[in-house]
This record gives sequence, C-alpha cells and structure tokens, in this order.
Amino acid sequence: MTIKGSTVLLTGASGGIGHALARALAARGAHLVVTGRRADALGQLETSLGARPLVADLSDPEAVEDLAERAGPVDILVANAALPSSGPLLDYTPRELNRSLDVNLRAPLMLARLLAPRMVAAGRGHLVMIGSISGRTASPSTSLYSAAKFGLRGFTHGLRQDLHGTGVGVSLVQPGFVRDAGMFADSGATPPAGIRTVSPAQVVAGTLKAIERDRAEVNVAPLELRLGSAIGGLFPTLAAAVQRRAAPAALVRQIAQAQRHQR
Repeated sequence: MTIKGSTVLLTGASGGIGHALARALAARGAHLVVTGRRADALGQLETSLGARPLVADLSDPEAVEDLAERAGPVDILVANAALPSSGPLLDYTPRELNRSLDVNLRAPLMLARLLAPRMVAAGRGHLVMIGSISGRTASPSTSLYSAAKFGLRGFTHGLRQDLHGTGVGVSLVQPGFVRDAGMFADSGATPPAGIRTVSPAQVVAGTLKAIERDRAEVNVAPLELRLGSAIGGLFPTLAAAVQRRAAPAALVRQIAQAQRHQR
C-alpha cells in the first residue's frame, strides 16, 4: 500500500504516540484525518501538518458511526486509540468495564466494518490495528486490557483472511513497553527487571512497515519480550508463575493507580 496521496484516518491522535504517527504519515505524503477527544491537541496537528480534525468519543457507539460518515472515503485506517485498563477486574465498575471494551475493541472493529466496503470496491486499502504484546500473553492485573487486545488480535487475523484477494490489507502492530509517550510512559512506572523498552519511533516504524509491506503482524518489542510472549501463549501456567516473580505487586499497583483517572 502506498501512503503518499492516500487518505488516512488516525484514531487516538491526541496522545504522544498518536502525534508521532501523524507526523510520520504526513511526511509520507498522506492526507490526514485525525480524531480524538481533545480538540486542542487535534488543533495542533491541523496547524502543523494540515490534518483534518474530527473530535469523537469512541466509547460512544453512535459517535463511532458518525465518525466513519464524517471522515468520508478513507484509504487507510490506523486504529491507534486505546484506554488504560490496568488493575484488578473487581476494581472496575460495570460502566468502566464497558467503556474500556468499547474503546479498545468495539470501536476499531466497527470502524473496520464501516470503512472496508469502500476500500474493497476500490480494490485498494489497508486497516492497521495498534494492539499490544498483552494480546499475546496475559499478565497480572491486565485481565480487562488483555481481553480487548486478545480479541483485537483474533479479529485482525480473521479479517485479513476474509479480505484476502480484495486488494485490502489488514495488519496488527503490537508494541511492548513504550518509553517517552503512551499509556505505560504516562504511568511513570519502570518495566520489570531485565525487560527493555521501545521508543515511539520504533512503534511508528513498525506501523509504516505493516502498511507498506502488508505484514500480518509486527511485534515492536525487544527479543526477550517477543520470545517470552510467544512462550507464554503456548505455556500459560508457566508464564503466569514467571510473571508473578518478574512483575512485583507494587509495580502493578503503581501502573493501575496512575491510569485510574484516565478511565
């Protein structure tokens, strides 16, 4: 898929990784449509990059459908928006739980459903889902977040098979712990001992690779985390025992407390 000259809808553009993605896509010559909840942050992208801003709350199903309509014909979707969802499930109210699943799973799924028909009719397009290594193996106090990311992974690979031969690609990008920007960086926590982080630039590079090379899955994480998540998917009991030792309860609480106000 060629990004230059293509119309790209980027969700979650208000945040740090969203800004980095927007700059990279604009540098590739994309016609950017950016969306998020913060009009001021989107306004910065309009001023600096010439992006078209569309304020939308993706926790509202009607707003998701309205966004797809307002965006118009889209060649590439980069579904980057996500809501922090760390902490024990029992600490979440039903309303918070629904909001998390709406933003992290339902919204990207529905946007793909609403935007793909035009792409298929045109014989070209690409759908990119920004997931997480948490979609490969679960870890303590991530049951809700992992539920969405596991679901997003299954959806992406299934849809890729459904659209095979149509000219429309479907990709999944799964970052590990990202420093300097994003939910983990905003929490102020440090990763477990022996686990390295990746930069927003690496996430951007992985996303561009997914689009331009039509990669099914790009895991943006150090080797140890990619291997660990792969093994964890095969041997969940062993992985759980290792993670309990590698991720102290204090670290989990720190991340959850820092993210709670963002629910």
